[in-house]
Amino acid sequence: MAVDSRSTSTVATEEAPASKGVTRSRGMSFYGVALRMPYWVFTGALALIFLAPLLWTAVASFSPHAGTNQTDGWGFGNYETLTNYQAGVWRYLANSAFVSLLCTALTLVISFFGGYAFARFRFPGKNALFLLTLAILMVPYATLLIPLYVLLNEVGLENSLVGVALVLTMFQLPFSTFLMRISFEAVPRELDEAATVDGCSSFGALWRVLLPAVKPGLVTVGLFAFLAAWNDFFAPLILINDTEKMTLPLAVSNLRGQVQGVVDYGATEAGVVVLALPCMVLFLLLQRHYVRGFMSGALKG
Repeated sequence: MAVDSRSTSTVATEEAPASKGVTRSRGMSFYGVALRMPYWVFTGALALIFLAPLLWTAVASFSPHAGTNQTDGWGFGNYETLTNYQAGVWRYLANSAFVSLLCTALTLVISFFGGYAFARFRFPGKNALFLLTLAILMVPYATLLIPLYVLLNEVGLENSLVGVALVLTMFQLPFSTFLMRISFEAVPRELDEAATVDGCSSFGALWRVLLPAVKPGLVTVGLFAFLAAWNDFFAPLILINDTEKMTLPLAVSNLRGQVQGVVDYGATEAGVVVLALPCMVLFLLLQRHYVRGFMSGALKG
């Protein structure tokens, strides 16, 4: 009987702390939820504030509007107006995609090698050249377009989508080069040296070791370049004269007041939805890399 009493007491003492731990963990979890609730409510309300205009625009693009192609009921009348406008929405989408992809590709290549050079090499005037590159950000965007228009005329790229892509690339390079420089500086130099010891050349170490390490920075640069080129209105307005070469933002702007200055709100909202969809899809797909790219170099040193 004594053995049974000791064993019973042992089991009781072992179960008591366990039950206390369960109660404590449940209390802590409830306490943690209570602490996080204001944060969740605030961020949810903030998300609704940002999403409300987009949702309203999406709903309004299908709703009836007086003086539009969608006057009765809900449907795709506003999108039909957008589709059949002048050269057609597919032509303008192709023009915007060409300009955006070319701008993104050029920005990625140039900023990748430029950031690598500024981060890894020492040469006379490096800091002065880097500051000169960043100084482009201090010049107002509109003041450079007229001189660039004259320059493009001299080289035969007037009224050209390639010319528009080159101009947009120029305005993206300062920030992109800066971001790629801090991305490369966040990678330890020991990785380069280890790759060289293993037999890699400088280009091999750059391609096999550094490129995967700075991938988040490249994604951030590419996303920024694409969104800026896709949504840009002012540069195509100044540099493009042919209606068939217009980008989608310029076409939507022209569609907005095509009939005696009366605003076609339905077609405009449909154009905004078409413009926003690629940006939203890209951002959702690349969101994780985008955040990591901005964090590159934040903890350096």
